[in-house]
Amino acid sequence: MLDSKKLNVDFGFSIKSVLVLLSLWIGTSVLAQQDAQYTQYMYNTVSVNPGYAGSRGQVSIAALHRSQWLGLEGAPTTQTFNIHSPIGYKGLGLGLSIVNDKIGPTSETNFDVDFSYTVWTSAEGRLSFGLKASANLLDVRFSELNQFTTDQTLQQDIDNRFTPNIGAGVYYHTNKFYAGLSVPRILETSHFEESSLSTAKEQMNFYFITGYVWDLNPMLKFKPTLLTKVVQGAPLQVDLSANFMLNERFILGGAYRWDAAFSGMVGFNINGNFLIGLGL
Repeated sequence: MLDSKKLNVDFGFSIKSVLVLLSLWIGTSVLAQQDAQYTQYMYNTVSVNPGYAGSRGQVSIAALHRSQWLGLEGAPTTQTFNIHSPIGYKGLGLGLSIVNDKIGPTSETNFDVDFSYTVWTSAEGRLSFGLKASANLLDVRFSELNQFTTDQTLQQDIDNRFTPNIGAGVYYHTNKFYAGLSVPRILETSHFEESSLSTAKEQMNFYFITGYVWDLNPMLKFKPTLLTKVVQGAPLQVDLSANFMLNERFILGGAYRWDAAFSGMVGFNINGNFLIGLGL
């Protein structure tokens, strides 16, 4: 059953091993800023783990849109675009991500550059080490709020306040299995620290992601995945999902966010290089 007050929709589009997704449940934060998280995280791994950059062995592009709490003024929306690819010397990968996040009078845009280096650990296994460099632009339009304070620090809008950050991750994968550990934002930047009435602080988000592919028969694959996120000041977040892929074309599955919500997923692989999906 869907709760209209908690409805999130993610649109994604991808070219050359890219994909489109709609998902329903995304973690947000109140006292401490957290990274946005998509229900179909398995298709947006480069956003949380820079070691994933270039791991698909070809140019991969993805674009996604999320709308949360539809119909409410100032409701959160998020747009994501990323591109990554192996480059030059064998083992190197490079990626670029742009995430635009809006809620009420606040807008944030993150620009991420991901770099990875991969080593072969066996005939099939590869271990990648990744680094992420980020630039954050923050806008806060205090002038749009009904204010009940004369605090001078809340009288002027914030326009494109710039803060840098760095991240790191390791990612291991074979043709059937993958697992990764990462911290996309290491620096804990404080916002509005000049005000005694309002504060927001970037917290380190620790991610663990893993998944496996079972060939149930020549036409049917089963793909369970897990994402765990740990951040100070927020409950442990665990996402479990399971997808079935029929004839390399049709995808059907479901997901559960621990102590939060269930969602369903459908997808269609149009031509082997273009995948479109919906999660509700």
